[in-house]
Amino acid sequence: MSRFVRPSKYRHVYPNVAKKEACYENVKVSNNAWDTNLLAANGKYISINWNASGGGAFAVLPVNKPGKLADIYPLCRGHTATVLDTAFSPFEDNFVASGSDDGTIGLWKIDDAKFDQLDWSDKERERNGGVKDFEPIARVSGGGRKIGQVVWHPTASNVLAAATGDHVIKLFDVSNASTASSSPSISLRGFTDTIQSLDWDWTGTTLIATSRDRKIRTFDPRQGENPVQVADSHGGIKGARVIWCGDKDRAITTGFSKMSDRQMFLWDTTNLASGPLKQVTLDTSSGIIMPFWSDNNIVFLAGKGDGNIRYYELENDELHYLTESKSSEPQRGLTFVGRRFLNTDENEIAKAYKITGTTIQPVSFCVPRKAEGFQSDIFPPAPSAEPALTPKDFFDGKRAARNMVSLETGKGVSSSGSVPTASSTTTAAPARSASPTKSASAPTPAPAAAPARSASPTKPSPAPAAAASPAPAAAASLPPPTRAAEPKANPTPTSTSTSTSNGTSSKEVDELKAQIEKLRTAVEERDTKIRHLEQENETLKTNQKKAREALLNSL
Repeated sequence: MSRFVRPSKYRHVYPNVAKKEACYENVKVSNNAWDTNLLAANGKYISINWNASGGGAFAVLPVNKPGKLADIYPLCRGHTATVLDTAFSPFEDNFVASGSDDGTIGLWKIDDAKFDQLDWSDKERERNGGVKDFEPIARVSGGGRKIGQVVWHPTASNVLAAATGDHVIKLFDVSNASTASSSPSISLRGFTDTIQSLDWDWTGTTLIATSRDRKIRTFDPRQGENPVQVADSHGGIKGARVIWCGDKDRAITTGFSKMSDRQMFLWDTTNLASGPLKQVTLDTSSGIIMPFWSDNNIVFLAGKGDGNIRYYELENDELHYLTESKSSEPQRGLTFVGRRFLNTDENEIAKAYKITGTTIQPVSFCVPRKAEGFQSDIFPPAPSAEPALTPKDFFDGKRAARNMVSLETGKGVSSSGSVPTASSTTTAAPARSASPTKSASAPTPAPAAAPARSASPTKPSPAPAAAASPAPAAAASLPPPTRAAEPKANPTPTSTSTSTSNGTSSKEVDELKAQIEKLRTAVEERDTKIRHLEQENETLKTNQKKAREALLNSL
């Protein structure tokens, strides 16, 4: 057994649990037995399935107003049965969708002004006719017995996927509230039992789903309603979940074995038929495992009914256990916020909200660092709030990479995901199974950044395709230029003031600023390319090792 510990910058990630004054109390959580996370969140709001009479409802809590909620709270009402799931749009913080047991999807625009009534006195509340609830801007008929899950498309605005009770996933264009119910939709079929979980890949090209029939399926809406791949998944029928591993061609499922052991599987999404790449038996508890992915290559596992949140790091198709956040208070539901809402000053790489009893408790996961300032190695660019496609583009068959934003500057950077073509997706499964690096090697530098990058040592991007050894040499030579190039962005005010004091025209100053911004963007894009080269190199090493072992076994 090796005495050396695997190096990882996330080994000492610790949970920072919010104090009581930062929690949300007096929350009336739905008692419905349907398996969802019960809440959703972004950096502005938290939505939670509410235990309400007279039809279904859910509550939206402003993040900046923690404390004890009023007994009579303004709810989002409009469904005639229990609300089962909610989801915030990745592009509009005030736009939320809800799925209900009545077979409809509710579309809601949250008006911040309505939260002013939370500060009213009793007399003001009486004078204004009591607490005013939120009304949906539209209700879309799902055509089934229930809408169990709702998931937004990651790159196209106002495209919503909904899992219905008649075992169909339907895609809706909800951009126009008045015509949303009659908007064109795509139906994805092939399920023989209840759909338990679904998720999009990085570019929204492929959708993956688990079902109570113990199968895992992938769909490409461009190829029709039938699944592209079908494979056997966890042996137990209880609560199987699936998440896509960021911009990788990997997915992680959680579920139960036939002996009721809780499991985690790692899949190659280009070849599901070959079975899971990795199987991890977690324990024998009965609570359903909720998985969540972070672009730091970390998967968080939270079990319903227990208070622990474990996290694993994915590296070279291995799931390495890091540690876990332990709590004596069991959680009923949990959700994570998008990475663009993280507090980089505190080195917060992930933030969750969990329900414990009648309280919603924020939990931050932070990396301990002595160095001050922005830590670029633990904060890769995050998906931005700008969609890459319109709904019409999506339903016309177009695909695009995600728009990304730098967490340091807030400015857009080049995307890190490849977009499969319609023709290649049809035949990709057999061909790509032998080379897991295809999706990682696809990204290319943005054309606008090519001149700036030509002077950078990262130019030889074809190196990993030829051999594994040149990539480490290129990566090793890159950090010094990064440190030398980054400070150029800081002296901007000094250089500007010096130029103006010497009589330089404002036009030249503007040109200098533009050049500095181009250099800054080039540095960020180069750092992104470095990370992809390192990932490709590690994958090539793994493939070489497997090939060497296979060759030795054949001899």
